[in-house]
Amino acid sequence: MATIKNIVKNCIPPFLWKMATQILTQNVGGEIGKSAHCPVCNKKVKAFLKLSDYYDKMLEKYECVHSAYCMETMNRQSYRCPHCNASDRSRLYAVYLKQKFETQTRKESTFLDIAPDKDFTKYIKNFDFIQYRTADLYMEGVDDKVDITDMNIYPDNSFDIVLCSHVLEHIEDDRKAMAELFRILKPAGFAIIMVPINLHLKEDFENPEYKTEAERWKYFGQNDHVRLYSKNGFITKLTQTGFKVNQLGIDYFGKEVFERNAIHPNSVLYVVEKFRGAHKARFAAALVGADATVGFILYLRSFID
Repeated sequence: MATIKNIVKNCIPPFLWKMATQILTQNVGGEIGKSAHCPVCNKKVKAFLKLSDYYDKMLEKYECVHSAYCMETMNRQSYRCPHCNASDRSRLYAVYLKQKFETQTRKESTFLDIAPDKDFTKYIKNFDFIQYRTADLYMEGVDDKVDITDMNIYPDNSFDIVLCSHVLEHIEDDRKAMAELFRILKPAGFAIIMVPINLHLKEDFENPEYKTEAERWKYFGQNDHVRLYSKNGFITKLTQTGFKVNQLGIDYFGKEVFERNAIHPNSVLYVVEKFRGAHKARFAAALVGADATVGFILYLRSFID
């Protein structure tokens, strides 16, 4: 095998060999020949499973106008764990939460998971100090049947931690949903809020007139999505809601952690907190160029929080 490798290597220009090595390393999630790791099930992985061909076939069938290869936090070639089926973004959540839990005292914390993933639920339940609840409007087996735009069953400031992963792209009024996430989060809590983000877009792409399966595949990249987010559009909406947005990428976690867990180098974890203090609320409004009404609402919220 080594001889064949050397023969092939000698036939390929050095810069192309280096490029191919980088691509393979990125896809597998570690150096060639080394095992990667899934933090969700805590098992070694020789190779993660690639994203199903179904999506590319559907995007081609409906002539999607956006490239599927410029999505943030998407490792197409090392997408799912062969043991527990955890996606690359779930692995990113697990890495962050483990670090978070290890650096804080083991105080009891309330955790709401919206549209939960079965295997990630198992992971969270390993932490005995977490009071974990699941919620969804349609999913069977959750603790609470709830509409994310009207979560009136939860009082204000209910949860220390909220996870809302790839939910908002399904919601017509995503701003209302964000406002509800803000309302139920405790002032000192944090939320992980993630959506599919196309890095080529300068603003969110949405049109309420696109309702058919064909239209949504073509313009939003999936038949049950109602928009495609841009990075700027997503952050702007969160900030206008009153959140402080923390973007945690490879510089925060480290290259070794990303490679070991097969997380794409362009992945970003969005961890949000409530702005606290009037001066911070005013700064949030000014930061995104919000109008006077939004600024005033943020100002009032600062006294409540």
